[in-house]
Amino acid sequence: MSEPTEANGAAQAAEAAGGTGERRVRVVLVDDHRMFRTGVQAEIGRTEETGVEVVGEAADVDQAVTVITATRPEVVLLDVHLPGGGGVEVLRRCAPLMGDAERPVRFLALSVSDAAEDVIGVIRGGARGYVTKTITGADLIDSVFRVQEGDAVFSPRLAGFVLDAFASTDAPPVDEDLDRLTQREREVLRLIARGYAYKEIAKQLFISVKTVESHVSAVLRKLQLSNRHELTRWATARRLV
Repeated sequence: MSEPTEANGAAQAAEAAGGTGERRVRVVLVDDHRMFRTGVQAEIGRTEETGVEVVGEAADVDQAVTVITATRPEVVLLDVHLPGGGGVEVLRRCAPLMGDAERPVRFLALSVSDAAEDVIGVIRGGARGYVTKTITGADLIDSVFRVQEGDAVFSPRLAGFVLDAFASTDAPPVDEDLDRLTQREREVLRLIARGYAYKEIAKQLFISVKTVESHVSAVLRKLQLSNRHELTRWATARRLV
């Protein structure tokens, strides 16, 4: 991380934070190098100037999970390479906190590594972004606030890794026919294709037999099929069964 002068660093940090007192974010630092954590704390942790409050630190996976669970920060600055399994293991064990609808804990990877496998690994694990340790203090503060707000943040060169990786996945193509069906119609479709009788479907979905018949008629009409046998072949071909 670059080291701006004290005057410039304070001014940049205050500007990145949107001005003194306007925004606040609680952060946990996870890195196995104590001197680096101390440097980050000094750079971004002047709360009245930057709006960033460092509420905890950790040097390995077990410490990280313990501190993050206890403090429930808005953002975790996470190193990729850590004793105990690395940043990916922290993400795995903190998945319930990331999924909390009311108070989500969001992760921003901060690492010396710019290897594609490291970037992709933590993003697949649930991190909201990845920046390298060459980032300036002001840009890091800005990145923390953006991640707090739900944005994805990457150092410019690293964004390409993520785009390429996810573009190459075997994502299912858009199926316009299937998209015409409502969620309930899809449920009925799958059960019909599995050989369920109307009464069995009605019982499983807690609806009446008449409603099941209406859904089946709608599915046949939308898919331009004639009977349940054609419907079963259609669903099987799309691996919906």
